Amino acid sequence: MKNKPGLRIKIVLTSFLLCFSWILLAQKQDRYMEKLIRENFMLAAQQYKLLAGNTPTNVMPRNYMAKEGKLVTSNTTWWTSGFFPGSLWYIYEFTKDSAIRAEAERRLAIIEHVKHYTGDHDLGFMIFCSFGNAYRITGNQTYKNVIAEAAETLIKRYRSTTRSIQSWGRMKDSISPVIIDNMMNLELLNWVSDEWREPKYKVIAIDHANTTLKNHFRPDNSSYHVLDYDVNTGNVIRKKTAQGFSDESAWARGQSWGLYGYTMMYRFTKESNYLEQARKIALFLLNHPNLPPDKIPYWDYNAKDIPDTYRDVSAGSIMASALLELAQYEVDAKKKKEYIAVAKKILKSLSSDFYRNKPGESGGFILKHSVGSLPGNSEVDVPLTYADYYFLEALLRYKNWYLKK
Repeated sequence: MKNKPGLRIKIVLTSFLLCFSWILLAQKQDRYMEKLIRENFMLAAQQYKLLAGNTPTNVMPRNYMAKEGKLVTSNTTWWTSGFFPGSLWYIYEFTKDSAIRAEAERRLAIIEHVKHYTGDHDLGFMIFCSFGNAYRITGNQTYKNVIAEAAETLIKRYRSTTRSIQSWGRMKDSISPVIIDNMMNLELLNWVSDEWREPKYKVIAIDHANTTLKNHFRPDNSSYHVLDYDVNTGNVIRKKTAQGFSDESAWARGQSWGLYGYTMMYRFTKESNYLEQARKIALFLLNHPNLPPDKIPYWDYNAKDIPDTYRDVSAGSIMASALLELAQYEVDAKKKKEYIAVAKKILKSLSSDFYRNKPGESGGFILKHSVGSLPGNSEVDVPLTYADYYFLEALLRYKNWYLKK
């Protein structure tokens, strides 16, 4: 039986209306996210001016102890020292607030000497998050030179026998600890290699990423926190944790570091094994039975007292930023949609009153409820600079990549 003309017209009209409805819904969601992003950056500018005023000029903010009403600071060689200036640059990028830029420049001046620091592996966090953003936004060649010097310093911690960069400890020691966090510092090496056309930095970054891929991950694609290598043989001596619930648990921030790290490695190398590893880590995280509905992880996915334990906002903000980049490379439409949706859910959750400070609260930090090291009873349920940093980064990534222009 042939379709009647009226029926065909009705089908076409229905399809058009459905399509139009989806367009209106997408526009409404875009307006919501645009407003949310602006709201967060306006708050961030206000809070970080307060935080800058509360922080002495020769140190960096580290966390805020609410019960004591006390701002905790760090010296410039502490691993988080680059996040405050890095966040200031992100805020300036959005707001174009000259006072924010001036503060960012002042903070760069006190951290520049870190480009020669050989005490640990964290030069990527300290220099690339700060000077890297500064150079990207301003094009100032001096900043680029600082980054290059930091890369040359970082590769001094490379161990040829283990084919990895030693995270902690003295280089004359016979044991070389390597933590999953170290994946993040490879961005510095990759970037300098590309910018200066010097392959040695990327070769070391790839070596480290491959060694970590081989040894750090369990069959379920969760990651150990710390691996100790024998410097003489290159063999793994033990697999353990420093900040997680147990040696065999999935410490939340570590899983986010891994997701971000392998997504970033794919950006620089286009090696399919790195993209596949990022997908595997995302699959582990997004389908974990202990990931809460608001998508802000508990401090460890295997903590014994879930759900009556701490969330780690820093793990959530890092995961959101990583998922937004992973979606850029994903060809599977269903996975791409899921990555963006989860990242968006995290950003919405972090913008709620439960996770976000009100103006004037927490000494000027943006977010609360992060966990540094619960086993060490250090920085438990406090605001942290890197939680703010990756939150701001994720907001900018969503604005630049997923809002309709």
